[in-house]
Amino acid sequence: MGRLKRLVSEELGGRQVWLFFLLATFMYVVPLILADYPYIDDNWRSLSAGTAWASQGRLFADLFYNLLTFSNGAPNIFPLPLLITTLAMAAALTRLTFHYYPQPTLACCLVALPLWYNPFFLQNLSYQYDGPAMTLSLVAVIYAITFRHPSRILQWLVPSFLIALALGLYQVSFNVFLGLCCLEALRSANDKLAWPQWGGLIGWKMAQAILGCLIYAVSAYPFTQQNRTSLLNWSAEPLLQLHTNIARVLEKVVLLFHGGFTWVFAGLLLCAIAGAVALGLNVAGRQDSPAKKMLIGLICVLTVPAVTLLVSGMALFFRDFNEGARTLMGFAVLLLLLFYLGHLALARIHERLPLLLVIPLLAMLSLSYAYGRVLAVQKVFASSAVSSMAHDIASRRELREAKRIYLSVTYSDYWLVGAAGSFKQMPVLHYLLNIDFLVMAENLPKLGITNVVAERERRNATRVGYQGYPPLLENQYYRIYLLGDYGFIVMKEPARIKVLHW
Repeated sequence: MGRLKRLVSEELGGRQVWLFFLLATFMYVVPLILADYPYIDDNWRSLSAGTAWASQGRLFADLFYNLLTFSNGAPNIFPLPLLITTLAMAAALTRLTFHYYPQPTLACCLVALPLWYNPFFLQNLSYQYDGPAMTLSLVAVIYAITFRHPSRILQWLVPSFLIALALGLYQVSFNVFLGLCCLEALRSANDKLAWPQWGGLIGWKMAQAILGCLIYAVSAYPFTQQNRTSLLNWSAEPLLQLHTNIARVLEKVVLLFHGGFTWVFAGLLLCAIAGAVALGLNVAGRQDSPAKKMLIGLICVLTVPAVTLLVSGMALFFRDFNEGARTLMGFAVLLLLLFYLGHLALARIHERLPLLLVIPLLAMLSLSYAYGRVLAVQKVFASSAVSSMAHDIASRRELREAKRIYLSVTYSDYWLVGAAGSFKQMPVLHYLLNIDFLVMAENLPKLGITNVVAERERRNATRVGYQGYPPLLENQYYRIYLLGDYGFIVMKEPARIKVLHW
C-alpha cells in the first residue's frame, strides 16, 4: 500500500511515464484491433492495395504506406500500422507531459491523455488504412509544439516541417496545432513567463504555422483535386452558412453527453472553472503593468472560444462541409484544456486530488470498448448479409454469368438492430459508427463474386426503374432483378423494430 502511495505522489522518470502512456494508448485501441472490421474505404483499398490519398492533399499518407509495405501501393497489413503509430503516440504524449510538467507525477500524465482518449477520434481509428496516418499527423503536431532548440533557425524550421508533414497526412490535425498553441499561451501566462518571452512565444507559433502551411502548399497541396478545396460561397450569406455548420457540429457533440457522461463532464467543467479562476489570480499577480496584465488576461479568456471553435475548425469554411466525427479532432484539445484547468484547481487543494481526472478518462475508455462491441456486431451482421447475397448469385447460373449486376444503396438508421440497445444508452455510438447501409459492392469479391458494382452514375435508376418487373429472387433484405445480361439488386428499406426486453 505504501508503494502505491509513493507511485501516486512521487515524481516519475521518463521511462515510467512512457510505460504509462504505452499501456494507456494500447488499452484504448484494443477493442478496434479485436473487432478487425474493415471500415468503409478499407474495403476498396484492401482489394486494390490502393492509396489515392495524394488527390486529397494527403501525399505523405501515400508515402507512409509505400515505405511501410516496401511497395508502390498499400497492401493490407493491419494492425501493424496502428501498432507502430500507437507506439509513436505514447512517445509523443510522454514528451508533451514533460513539456507541461518538468517533474510529472501520475496525475500530470492524466492531463495529456485526452489527446488520445478523444471519443470522436474513435471514428478516425476505425479506418484500418486512414487511422494510422491520422494518428501520425497528431504525433507530428505534438512534436511541433514541444520542439525546443537553442538554434533560432532550427527552432523555426523543424516545427514548420512537422506542421507540413501533419497537413500532408491529414489536414484536420492543423486544428489540433492551433488549439495547442492557445493552450501554450494560457499555460505560459499561468507560469508567469516574462512579458517579452510570452509575446515572443505567440509570435514564434504564428510564424511556424504560416511557414508550415507554405511548405505544405508547395509539396503536397498541388496534388489535390480542386473540387475538394472549394470554400464557402462568400456572396451567399457566409455567416449564415457558418452558423448552420456550427449548429450541426454542436448537435453531434451533444450526443456524447448522455446519462452518466453528463454528470462526469459537468464535474470536470466545474473543476475547470475553478482552475480558470486560479489562473486569473496568477495573471493578476504578475509583475507587469496593468495594461499588459489586461492584455494577457484578455488573450487567455479568448483562448476558450478559440479552442471551442477549433473542435471542427477549418472544416467549417469548406463548401462541402463534413460533419463526420473524424473531423472533430479539435475536441481533444478542448478536453485537454478542461483537464489542464481541472488539474490546476485540484492540485491547489491536495496533491492527490488531480487523480480524480481518471474518472472521465475511464468513461471515455468504456465508450471505446462499447464501440468495439458495436463494430463486432456490425461485422457479423454485414458478413451474414454478404454471404447470403454471394450464395444467391453463385447458385444461379443466369446471375453468375451476368455481364454486370448493379447494386443500389439504401441508406437507413435501422439496419443494425443488434446494437439498438447500445445506441439507446450511448447515442454517440451511432454517430461514431456512421454506417447506414447494409452491403457494399466491394465486399463481394472477397467471396468470389466479381460482377457486382455499386450504382453511381445510375444512382436510383435501379430502385425506381425496375420495380414494375417481377424479381428473380427476393429475401428479407433485397430483391434481385435480371433483364437480359444485366442484373439489379434493390435493397429493401429495413423495418423499424423495437428493442425487446428479455
